[in-house]
Amino acid sequence: MLFDEDPAMLVQSTMANFHIDTDKIAIGRINESLLTLQQARELRIREADGALKKLSRSLATMSQQHNETVASQYGIDHASNIVELDTQKFRIAKAASDLEIEGERLEQEMEGLKGQLHELDVQGVEGDEMARARREVDDPTILKLKVYRGLGIDVEADNAGSYNKAVIRNTQKGDVNVVNIDPKMSRFFYSNYFWQSMK
Repeated sequence: MLFDEDPAMLVQSTMANFHIDTDKIAIGRINESLLTLQQARELRIREADGALKKLSRSLATMSQQHNETVASQYGIDHASNIVELDTQKFRIAKAASDLEIEGERLEQEMEGLKGQLHELDVQGVEGDEMARARREVDDPTILKLKVYRGLGIDVEADNAGSYNKAVIRNTQKGDVNVVNIDPKMSRFFYSNYFWQSMK
């Protein structure tokens, strides 16, 4: 049987059949390579860590510069806004002053117009004595009406402005005659009729 042999002899004979020297050398080389790789990896990690710290310092410096630039620009913009607001304030104040002056001028003009309106109301539709006298001199119709009125004849106009009715007052007789004027009749006829009514 297999196990009838001495186990130690079996192990020795088995070990004699294996050639592990080359394997040991390969494993040694592998271990050396792993060690070299580990050292190289640690070196690269240290270099990357140093570069990261350098970049972090650069980032902090640039962030500080950026904040200072933004703060400086904000100060410039703030000053510019203040100047613009002051300009607008002065412009609005000037416009308000101009409007106030214009309002006072318009009030004075309105007071003057009120005075003129009052004078016109006092004078009436026909105006003052001088205006009426000028119209009577310039307007022949007014002159005729004035002559008729002096003779005791009042001529009345209709809605269209045509004089088609005459009221003849005879103070001596105490008579009042109303005559409707017909355009078909001649002026000579009415002149004689008016004259006869006044006798």
